[in-house]
Amino acid sequence: MAVKKQSATVKKALKHPDRLGAGAKARKGLTKAENAAAITKEFERGTLHSGSGKIVTNPAQAKAIIRSTNKGRKAARKKV
Repeated sequence: MAVKKQSATVKKALKHPDRLGAGAKARKGLTKAENAAAITKEFERGTLHSGSGKIVTNPAQAKAIIRSTNKGRKAARKKV
């Protein structure tokens, strides 16, 4: 089974201090897929914060954060 590599932009977005709002600022210019990967990784390592500032421990809440932050983003276009 092949392990999917993270893109360089996702790796860059994950290099932030564990402080409220730092992850959201780092994820600013990512596409929908990159944003979802970054949020999932933050959740897995325990540094994803909700709007109130508490650390997210519920996977369903992490999925809701992904959905809400991807509302205004454009999907990456496929090259034909």
